[in-house]
Amino acid sequence: MTLGRLGGVYAALHAGHMVGDYWAQTARAAEVKGKPGRDGRRACATHVATLTATQAAFLAGASLATGEQLNVRRAVLGLAVNAVSHYAIDRRDNGVMPVLCRALRRFGKDDYMRTATGAAHLDQAWHIAWCAITAAIIAGKD
Repeated sequence: MTLGRLGGVYAALHAGHMVGDYWAQTARAAEVKGKPGRDGRRACATHVATLTATQAAFLAGASLATGEQLNVRRAVLGLAVNAVSHYAIDRRDNGVMPVLCRALRRFGKDDYMRTATGAAHLDQAWHIAWCAITAAIIAGKD
């Protein structure tokens, strides 16, 4: 893997994430995905499926535009890892967000999630970190 390959894959995933998380997400999914029960789980799964498809499209577009061939199995694995991580945080109080917030107490950020933008920033930081991990999986050597 080269730094350039990793960076290109990351850029495609990040762009796909931003479009998928904001433009492709429905208002209903945004409202319901964190709620308990079947409706919340279904809304979150639908959002994650749309987001993952958007990231896959950006990844395929980047690959076609540059001629950089990516291993399909690595791409599927990476996108699956990213989807699971995205679902876990987007379930909000029914996912890993409360666990992360408890961990943040060690760094003096225990009230951060309750601020006007704190939860959104924690959510996006989580997603972007996982985009980097996903990029490493996809860009890795075969």
